[in-house]
Amino acid sequence: MTLNKEIFYKSYITGARSSGQQKMRSTEAPVMASSKPIQCGPCQEGTVQTKADIWCNNCDEGLCSTCSGHHKRSKLSRHHKTIDINIHKPSIHAIKTVCDKHYQQLNLYCTGHLMPCCDECISTITTKSSKLHSFLEVHQIEQQVHQCQRFVEDLEDDDRAKELEIKLKHNEEIDELLCKLESLESLGEVIVDKIEIAEENRGTSVRRGAQINDMICLMDGRVIISQDTGEVNLLTPDGKLEKQFTISGEANSVTQINQDIIAITYYNERAIKMFNMEKETVTKVIKLDKVCWGLSFSNNSFAVGLDNNEIRIIDLEGNTLKSIPVQSKTILDFVVHCNDRVIYSDYEGKAIYCVDESGTQIWKYKQELSFPAGLCTDSYGNIFVADYGPRSIIVISKDEKDSKALINEEDRPKKPWCICFKHNESSGFICDYLGTNLTKFNLSCR
Repeated sequence: MTLNKEIFYKSYITGARSSGQQKMRSTEAPVMASSKPIQCGPCQEGTVQTKADIWCNNCDEGLCSTCSGHHKRSKLSRHHKTIDINIHKPSIHAIKTVCDKHYQQLNLYCTGHLMPCCDECISTITTKSSKLHSFLEVHQIEQQVHQCQRFVEDLEDDDRAKELEIKLKHNEEIDELLCKLESLESLGEVIVDKIEIAEENRGTSVRRGAQINDMICLMDGRVIISQDTGEVNLLTPDGKLEKQFTISGEANSVTQINQDIIAITYYNERAIKMFNMEKETVTKVIKLDKVCWGLSFSNNSFAVGLDNNEIRIIDLEGNTLKSIPVQSKTILDFVVHCNDRVIYSDYEGKAIYCVDESGTQIWKYKQELSFPAGLCTDSYGNIFVADYGPRSIIVISKDEKDSKALINEEDRPKKPWCICFKHNESSGFICDYLGTNLTKFNLSCR
């Protein structure tokens, strides 16, 4: 439906009904000339039709001779300006702004009946009521369309729009590549063909005979090894002892929070200690209500293995975010937290479990495992397992659909207990239970 905007206008008429009081009328209606005589306003209020003889500009209405006399004698209107009705020009004031039937403002226009109407008239108009529209609303929409049209026309001439088009096309190509990478779930297609032992019996200078509790590769390639005697050893990227940190207590599992800070569980103290390696000071201690074992940091939160088969997700202040009940025949020494999943080893149950943060089991891996201990992941989400029993390293795809034993008979390390993988690299370290051997390995890709 199209509207003829020329038949619409908007005007404001101001008149004083009383001293100090102003009245403003707003109307939207077609200009319609009238040949009918102007009626007396006060008489019309009394339902009497009387022809007006004069016009009061202040009251904005006609007056008959009788009402004119009362008008002149009234204290409120005796000073109003009046003119002869024949002199009055009705070009504006004769415009119809109020519905004769419902006494409401005429703010709508029906193109079917070619006449203005009020809100109440809507219910009385039948088949052509669908053509009833508010001019103001249509006009606003029309203005918005024009603005959008001008904006598009300006963009056509703007060089920045061309750059945006190029970037959008580039991003689509990146998204397509990412989708292809995510679809490579099969381990053999993703990364590992076999593991090559680069060096054997590397001297670590850590205390011999002390049990190795955990080992991680730091973000800068260096290595942290924790021992049950309390020592926390910092090794260079090639496996040589760089420094030994003195931290009170019996250190167990270790994880890295940022470039300078690591966190360590102390099961005898039921605590997690945050340690600044640069300043060599404990910066924070989180107390827990249970004995704590394995520890892993991801998404700004810890996953910590507790007694009684519980893995708890806590924030850096120690507040519990989630409590995950799990099944395990052994203490939760080795835990990996990544991508809203928690992976843990059960060496007596001879299984590796993967659960989400609600505790729902995603998968359980038992194939070829004898005594699964240390865990780590690579950048693709593959899980590397140090299998203490057959002296082997097993790698499992993140969806558990594929797995592979990576070390042949002659290259097998002695009693592998911990394993760590360097960030964004294809190499890492394997450490035995007593810390007598630190073995460096490189992954061979297809």
